[in-house]
Amino acid sequence: MAMHRELAAVVHELKRLRRQGVDAIPISEETLAQLRKRFPIRPRTELSGAGGAPPPVAASSGLPATTAKPRPSIAKAKPPEPQTPPPPVVTLAGDDKKPQWESLKEQVLSDAFCRSQLKPGKNLVFGVGSLDADIFFCGEAPGAEEEEQSEPFVGPAGKLLTKIIQAMGLSREKVYIGNIMNFRPPLPSAVGNRPPTPEEMAYCLPYLKAQLAIIKPKVVVALGKTAVDGLLGPDPKRRMGQIRGQWQSFEETPLMATYHPSYLLRNESMKAKRMVWEDMLLVMEKVGLPISEKQQGYFK
Repeated sequence: MAMHRELAAVVHELKRLRRQGVDAIPISEETLAQLRKRFPIRPRTELSGAGGAPPPVAASSGLPATTAKPRPSIAKAKPPEPQTPPPPVVTLAGDDKKPQWESLKEQVLSDAFCRSQLKPGKNLVFGVGSLDADIFFCGEAPGAEEEEQSEPFVGPAGKLLTKIIQAMGLSREKVYIGNIMNFRPPLPSAVGNRPPTPEEMAYCLPYLKAQLAIIKPKVVVALGKTAVDGLLGPDPKRRMGQIRGQWQSFEETPLMATYHPSYLLRNESMKAKRMVWEDMLLVMEKVGLPISEKQQGYFK
């Protein structure tokens, strides 16, 4: 009885670790030997009878029982992962921003691979705003609201971004807002979002670089860790708490990394709001926007 209680305790602890995300634990040879000694495995003959095979069960028809042959196990092959094609080659013709931007938008909205990732009735999303903007706000990918309206940052996080822009003394029409991705990363269901893969971001990145080449902003604001990784390259050691508020560079343009507005929706502490606002003050200073005492005192 005590042995059963000990075994149940071991099983309970393993289940607890699994719920915490632990899928493997190191066990020494000495520990394995102790486990085998404490919980010996009975020989097969004890389980199956003297002959080493389970006794046949009499058929209900009264006919002699036969031993059924086990069905051969067939391993189910995993479906192949969808292949992301090589990134597109983008060429900008002429020097006039408006025709360049319209031509680029048409190329994005007609991209065969991007369109193949959409669910029926959904839309690709291209950047919006001033083609002469000093500030380019860059997120990672559209969400459910964005692919419905074909415009970046129109959901709850987008509404908060609009408030931040207004607090800077600007409007959405005076800045440029876009995403690395032009399509919402596909999921089996319509609920929830997932971060884009590095391959997906690499495919869409030429389109983002082309927008930057047209607009020529003074500053790029990378919203969130995924956007930072997509622009600067993945780095497992990179932490937002360490890089936010620090100037980086992307395509020879100063880049400021800050938290995504959705982070502020999940974490409404004054400290988090103040950190993002401090990053925006640095951006305002970089592009030469006036900063009032009232703006300096936000979230203090």
